[in-house]
Amino acid sequence: MASHSDTLVVFFGATAGANGGKLGSDEREIILLVWQIVDLHEKKVGKLHKYFVKPDTLELTDQCEQETGLTLEDVVKAEPLDKVLQQFQQSVSSELKCLGRSSYTLLVNGPLIIRQVLHPEASKKNLVLPECFFSFVDLRKEFHKCCPNAGPLQKLTLDSMLEYVDLPAVNEQLMGMREVTSMVQVTLCILAEPHNHMFSYAETVKYKFDSGTCCKTEPVNSETVVRARGLPWQSSDQDIARFFKGLNIAKGGVALCLNAQGRRNGEALVRFINSEHRDLALERHKHHMGSRYIEVYKATGEEFLKIAGGSSNEVAKFLSKENQVIIRMRGLPFTATAQEVLSFLGPESPVTDGAEGLLFVKYPDGRPSGDAFVLFSCEEYAQHALKKHKQILGKRYIELFRSTAAEVQQVLNRFISTPLITTINPSSIVPVLAAHSFLPPASTSRDCVRLRGLPYTAGIEDILEFMGEHTIDIKPHGVHMVLNQQGRPSGDAFIQMRSSDKAFLVSQKCHKKTMKDRYVEVFQCSTEEMSIVLMGGTLNRSGLSPPPCKLPCLSPPTAYTPFPTPPALFSEAALYQPPLLAPPRPPQSTMHNPAHSLAYYPPQPHLYMNMNMNYTAYYPSPPVSPSTVGYFAAPHGAVGAQPHHAAAAAPSILPQPGALLRMQGLPYNTGVKDILSFFQGYQPKLGGVT
Repeated sequence: MASHSDTLVVFFGATAGANGGKLGSDEREIILLVWQIVDLHEKKVGKLHKYFVKPDTLELTDQCEQETGLTLEDVVKAEPLDKVLQQFQQSVSSELKCLGRSSYTLLVNGPLIIRQVLHPEASKKNLVLPECFFSFVDLRKEFHKCCPNAGPLQKLTLDSMLEYVDLPAVNEQLMGMREVTSMVQVTLCILAEPHNHMFSYAETVKYKFDSGTCCKTEPVNSETVVRARGLPWQSSDQDIARFFKGLNIAKGGVALCLNAQGRRNGEALVRFINSEHRDLALERHKHHMGSRYIEVYKATGEEFLKIAGGSSNEVAKFLSKENQVIIRMRGLPFTATAQEVLSFLGPESPVTDGAEGLLFVKYPDGRPSGDAFVLFSCEEYAQHALKKHKQILGKRYIELFRSTAAEVQQVLNRFISTPLITTINPSSIVPVLAAHSFLPPASTSRDCVRLRGLPYTAGIEDILEFMGEHTIDIKPHGVHMVLNQQGRPSGDAFIQMRSSDKAFLVSQKCHKKTMKDRYVEVFQCSTEEMSIVLMGGTLNRSGLSPPPCKLPCLSPPTAYTPFPTPPALFSEAALYQPPLLAPPRPPQSTMHNPAHSLAYYPPQPHLYMNMNMNYTAYYPSPPVSPSTVGYFAAPHGAVGAQPHHAAAAAPSILPQPGALLRMQGLPYNTGVKDILSFFQGYQPKLGGVT
């Protein structure tokens, strides 16, 4: 029997939008429920029940009206979903009592009505579903086990199942009635001779998400992971699990992603128990969490382990206590002790196991980072703690927000792997000659266009196809795609045209054309504006803002000049290092080969820290990559094989001793003595604190 049940309740539902194989993909509400009881002992069926459901949004799509035969008048006077579910329970209980049975299990033709419609809708409406909706039997899977030669599971339909067992198709015209009647006939057929099938397995829906840890060595199947993008920054793992309600997420399978500054970037990696649930999760692409739509894409197991995996024994011990609510504290004074944190939280929010429920995040040398994680045994204590958000501890206000086990791993991994001072050995870097400058010289000529609102998956080929006949007017290597601080496409791109007239024509012809279901805005701009944005500045309705590295008050002396030629580029590794960057210094002109330009990192480079810099990266237009300055790690012995003119140019660049650091987040009353005390053990230059 199905989970030892006496009866099956054959269950069907339809929504106000897409139905069939796309059921639930458009977030439309349920408008029709149909069910009928099958007695597994007597092989008898009960009465066929049909109920209309009134949706909150009184609107039916044309496709729905055509497929279901329903009109808006049919559902306007119906009961809402919660009332209909009560009637369902009462009807089934009454009928079971008449049959002398005590238990039942839902039987559905595919999991969509339960996993993709009923649970997500109930979650959004804050409805508590009856227990019977947390387990069900899938008729297609049971039929496939009973009749494995009937064809692939994905291609099984009610008509094909009826045909395989030599039963005529049901002539019922009304949707819902037809499907339930067909399911009942198939069920009775496989219960009888010669099949004698036993419904022994019921799928389950998890009641709640189970938090947990993940080891870096744990194998993770890439077919079970998705990336959710566009999340509200305050989202917790429970919020994300609620977005995917109805699908079973693996234990500890939600990993919130952080940006270079350790703050959430609106993305999360989610790991499901199998590929079937992952595929259903992908169908929730652009479904809503509150007022925001969430994008859902495929991801890999390696990406998940990079974010959620950990190897620290300290973290493993901290997270070993299960079913705990994790709160992250940020902005703690560096001198804060465990007792001071416990006193700050107060007796109304007791920490699990006292000081052992606190985990301070520290740098490799033991210096505190100002972050900590706290465990609470229940939601009530955590809510009391969150009320302390932005209250004062010492002389600093403290930020508190929900966290996850994966975020604990990610933050600890980041700080543990952070080097004290970023250094680059020039002997391991091979300079690549540049025949052309990467960025064009600054000019006020408006011979460029800016594309805004590109799909994040758009590539060079998509842009060229979007430009159409105007592609021939693009300068060689004239397509520049802008990446955000996380190294991902920002949705912007700049294109250099052969003349201002061509740029104007493109902005008129291509503005708000569609690319992959999104309209793209096209604006004419100058080379100067393009260069500033590519170097990290902003261009918006408020005007042009230079990149942080161009601001005189932030730049190290002589490290940058406006639009240098040749330009200085960060290596790919520098984009993902902590924001302690070593800017390349342009070489002195030499007599060996004035046509070529080289850039080097000196042995003791200036160090420049800017937490707000908007890193960008650039892509060339086909067919070849642009000639530019690049840096690659040299294999052993490769440096000695450099051309003579490159080796001769190196001594002309004298290293400048010292390093320049920018400190952010200092208390307003900080003095020079406080800063020197902070750098105790180092030797700041005389007069080097400003």
